[in-house]
Amino acid sequence: MNDNRVKSVGFIDESTREAFFKLKNGKFEEKELASFIERAIRDLKENPFVGVKIPQKLWPADYIKKFSINNLRKYDLPNGWRLIYTLRGNEVEIVSIILEWFSHKDYERRFKY
Repeated sequence: MNDNRVKSVGFIDESTREAFFKLKNGKFEEKELASFIERAIRDLKENPFVGVKIPQKLWPADYIKKFSINNLRKYDLPNGWRLIYTLRGNEVEIVSIILEWFSHKDYERRFKY
């Protein structure tokens, strides 16, 4: 697949972006998580489809209401962390939009595994 669209990454809202930058200035574990997310951002800029597609029947209802998503993907971070994102785009650009990240335990709780 040769996709020549411009690829970028953003956060769903300002509070999510601020939470990421707060991690970068936090304790060791928080800085480590921030570096995992930075690596994910680099990967998503290279290939927005790198994450696993989450079946629609598993989407949390609040994601659909709050974010008006029509697709949902999961990027596995080290140490059991998960990054959840959606894709938006057109013929020219595709944007990976980070919705949130959480531990595997919180991920299982959110997606009712």
